[in-house]
Amino acid sequence: MQKQYLLTNRSRGSILLPAMKSNKTSSSHKTVSEHSPVENQLLMVTEIGGLVKDLDMLVISSPQDELYNRLIKRTFDITFSSLVIVFVLSWLYPIIALLIKLESKGPVIFRQERSGKHNESFWCLKFRSMHVNEESHHKQASRNDNRITKIGSFLRRTSLDEFPQFLNVLIGDMSIVGPRPHMLKHTEQYRDVVDNYMARHFLKPGITGWAQINGYRGETTALDAMVKRVQHDIWYLENWSALLDIKIIFSTAYQVLIGDKNAF
Repeated sequence: MQKQYLLTNRSRGSILLPAMKSNKTSSSHKTVSEHSPVENQLLMVTEIGGLVKDLDMLVISSPQDELYNRLIKRTFDITFSSLVIVFVLSWLYPIIALLIKLESKGPVIFRQERSGKHNESFWCLKFRSMHVNEESHHKQASRNDNRITKIGSFLRRTSLDEFPQFLNVLIGDMSIVGPRPHMLKHTEQYRDVVDNYMARHFLKPGITGWAQINGYRGETTALDAMVKRVQHDIWYLENWSALLDIKIIFSTAYQVLIGDKNAF
């Protein structure tokens, strides 16, 4: 039988999650009280030898616990991503590839290992928006980052750099909507200091998400910004619906059209 974890919440009960794999070799963690600067947040999932410390809350379910809801989401993902790949990416890819190659040396597609569902890593695809550099796999892009190329700046402002991730969606590593996937380094960094950080790995990561349309996208320069992002991810987990996904997609498209100050 598959092991399960309980993610507990002081005010709302608990969420039942499948066991998550850890990329750490060490099994020790500090307690939430030692780490977290934020009060009244979700308790942190703590894993020691496959055991969980906090099991004292009632269990509530995410809508995605239901097979029917998972089928709805997966069917939508396959349909939507297939349409984008056939009718948009098929002609957009060669144009962007040419522009990238004309400006700088290196591959057209940037592949980065990121944390996926159940904390299993996968290769996240993006159009390369930076000069090839040694920091790309552990340093987030920042405003006025000199690593970003001219075409890369345009791709990032318009979110066109994310379009190869529709391939990730089609093969099943990602979803159209869900928590954004983080670098492996950031997963290991934040899991010990942000309450309930690992709960966001209950779902497949998304191209866009509830946190992103509410202003929590891009570089995280302060711990509080990551705390807020995780809170929004958990809210999405607990309140998922097909209509909510559609709302997030339309909101994302609108923000791309008017411009997002956090897209750089």
